Amino acid sequence: MKEKNLSHIKVGDYAGRLAKTFLYNPLTALLAIFLLAIGYISLEIMPREEDPQISISGGSIIIPAPGLKPKEIEKIIIEPLEARLREVKGIEHIYAVSAENVAIVNVMYFIGQNREISNLKLYDKVMQNMDQLPKNIMQPLVKPFDIDIDIPIMGIAFYQKEKSIAYPKFLEKVENIKREISALQSVSKTELKGAHKQQYNVEVDLAKLKGYHLSLGQIVEGIKSIAIRVPNVKANTEDNRLVVFGIQNAIDSIKDVQDIIVAQYMGSPIYLKDVATVTDSTDLQNKQSAHIIFKDGSSYEQITMSVSKLAGTNAVFVTDDVKELLESKKSELDALGISYKITRDYGVRANDAVNELVHHLLITIVIIAFMLVFFLGWKESLIVTFTVPAILAATLFVAFLGDQTINRITLFAFLLSLGLLVDAAIIVIENIHRHMHAHDSEERDKDELLISATDEIGAPTNVATLAIILTMVPMAFVGGMMGEFMKPIPLNVPVALLASLVVAYIFTPYLSKKLLTRSSDGAHKHTTHKEAE
Repeated sequence: MKEKNLSHIKVGDYAGRLAKTFLYNPLTALLAIFLLAIGYISLEIMPREEDPQISISGGSIIIPAPGLKPKEIEKIIIEPLEARLREVKGIEHIYAVSAENVAIVNVMYFIGQNREISNLKLYDKVMQNMDQLPKNIMQPLVKPFDIDIDIPIMGIAFYQKEKSIAYPKFLEKVENIKREISALQSVSKTELKGAHKQQYNVEVDLAKLKGYHLSLGQIVEGIKSIAIRVPNVKANTEDNRLVVFGIQNAIDSIKDVQDIIVAQYMGSPIYLKDVATVTDSTDLQNKQSAHIIFKDGSSYEQITMSVSKLAGTNAVFVTDDVKELLESKKSELDALGISYKITRDYGVRANDAVNELVHHLLITIVIIAFMLVFFLGWKESLIVTFTVPAILAATLFVAFLGDQTINRITLFAFLLSLGLLVDAAIIVIENIHRHMHAHDSEERDKDELLISATDEIGAPTNVATLAIILTMVPMAFVGGMMGEFMKPIPLNVPVALLASLVVAYIFTPYLSKKLLTRSSDGAHKHTTHKEAE
């Protein structure tokens, strides 16, 4: 389309300048397509969550204090440490627990605090005051925690219906899958719940011990002697059993345990197999276990794997990646008689919540378009309706650039502002309609009419929109958890309203030029005095 010279048209407001600039600009149509495209792409790739991800973080300080009683720990460790921690800016709450031989101090940062900076401040403050701790106190352990990555988004229950393989083999396979899932992109950590540790159980025959003149302590020391690093040995036996955890590269089979020399008797070595029975099993002292129960009443012992994601990543993509990996392992698991059931899928919930609100958003746009037909006409309604997805697309793109996630509150902000978004476009199209049906419309150039009509309402529309934006600003200063939860509203509604002005001033005159025609009858024409006579 050949661009028309519009330099003779005088405008005074930004509304008129935008209308004048884009009325004949060949890039206007491409701009519309570009806006809709980036909006759709942003909607698809933005991290999806059911609710906004609130940054709640803190840390724990664990101070081992051997030989001290709770009262002593409270007076000489906890109270001085609490006083020092109150000097750290950003700590909201301090909770302390004094127990036998240990002090635990938990701190919670203000919501919205930078987690890394706060953790560094906490660690520095503890280390700076080490000289104030008693001499026999061990090195404090500072352990940060963060709700962003500690809450699982997915739970997977692994179980055996027929128990075709031994439990250690079953556990080993689940742990291998756990390692593969941990290596997936955007997965922060994985944990196993309800699993029994693989170990060798040593059942000592007390009669044989007596016959060889051995003690239980000698058995323990004999087992310890096979490694530089002392294995985890539980000496509190039950039913004459000694529990020993396997040691990598030292104990790889039952035979390795059986061949441990525990003592010498009459010049000959005494092996562990001479005084005990060794079995490859699980930790018998662990009485806790988890079961999965189906609707038919069947129940199986399970190992639950929990998967957490990195903060700010798309829960839908993470869970899809995990499902894809599990599906690739399905035939291998079936061959071993291992089944799995996804018991928690936050990705599906987040995706369903977002899709449902997007569906309602589209329904609302259709309802608005239908209502405008009766008040403005179908062409005018079509022009106003186009501006809504264009405005939402621009707002979504800005939110994407700002590292926001799309969730129920973000989409609620769009629904909240939906009625306000069409105001500017309705005002512009109504003023254009009035000018095109005025008595002197036939005498005026159509382009000049469109630009003048847009420029005429620019100033009051800008002021009205600014007033609405200012009503949203105080919400940005709400503190605490509620402020973080509702933050998408003051972030997105003002952006949507500003976008509504720009879109209305650019596309409403452009589409009016394409679709609207001036009145051809004389109903609105001026009648002169001579004609009246």
